[in-house]
Amino acid sequence: MHDTATPTIDYARYDRIRPIRWTGEVLELLDQRRLPFEVDYLACTTSDEVATAIHALAVRGAPAIGIAAAWGTVLAARGVDAADGATALATIEPALHRLNAARPTAVNLAWALARMRRALEAAGSDWREVLEREAHAIETEDLAANRRMGELGASLIAPGSGVLTHCNTGSLATAGFGTALGVIRAGVAQGRIGKVFADETRPWMQGSRLTVWELQQDGIDATLIADAAASHLIKDGQVDWVVVGADRICANGDVANKIGTYQLAISARHHGKKFMVVAPSSTVDMDTASGDLIEIEERDPSELLGVSGSRTVADGIHAWNPVFDVTPAALIDAIVTEKGIVEQPDEDSMRAMFG
Repeated sequence: MHDTATPTIDYARYDRIRPIRWTGEVLELLDQRRLPFEVDYLACTTSDEVATAIHALAVRGAPAIGIAAAWGTVLAARGVDAADGATALATIEPALHRLNAARPTAVNLAWALARMRRALEAAGSDWREVLEREAHAIETEDLAANRRMGELGASLIAPGSGVLTHCNTGSLATAGFGTALGVIRAGVAQGRIGKVFADETRPWMQGSRLTVWELQQDGIDATLIADAAASHLIKDGQVDWVVVGADRICANGDVANKIGTYQLAISARHHGKKFMVVAPSSTVDMDTASGDLIEIEERDPSELLGVSGSRTVADGIHAWNPVFDVTPAALIDAIVTEKGIVEQPDEDSMRAMFG
């Protein structure tokens, strides 16, 4: 039995950042490429501008990508003259395909677009209002789910524990509060987490640019480490839990997440430490049997050849730049969603939770 009788979390203190803002006319996306030194919002007035922002990593994190795509659908419908939702859908379908192609690995993107399609197909003459309400619901439900996951995941962590997180899974990657970082926020607020470590997460440096900045906004002290220092840190006994997010969770419990996740799971298991995956149920893909079937996105190799626009590698050197890896379910101690906790995930336990 997990301890759920926990102190109330002060969300005014631990949930301050919003990366996505809908004004009623424009979708404003916090440009995460400019953080931590510039807090600047991109103003998107078309669905193609949203797709470009997703592909360029101006907006990133599986839940945030899905939310942005939902609002992108609303923008795609601007100017469409249709008597009902089904007619409007036929008109904007090419724009939805372009949104879906922006990031193929994150299942939340396709999930959000499918949900928007269903809402539109069933809508009558009020289809514009229906579409906007659905996008708003996707966003507000994600925030509620994150707060629920934070409490559930924190309940697994013994007081005073050290945790290590990878990439950025916080407010910047979601509607707010975060997935894995939401667990860390809840754990700190409840006194369960005594020390937080974040790795850099090369080559886009989401850990060093985003995660430690986010935690700093909340007054949470975090120690940054090089990616290559993680196994040494875990061996040194300073980490009790590795807590990460997910871009896709398969029917057997395999998890696709930011490249570098798999090696953390191996190291945690080797040193007898725990490994937790935190993601909304929209990230669970019961139609994909295992991680072997996941398309692993590869980005421009040039991202590895320099830092902040300055080349650091000799001319003529080739690079390989996969964005994600797959962690087998056998290395995962717990998958936490808003629906509950799946411990020691496998095909049977995943089916029992998610159908």
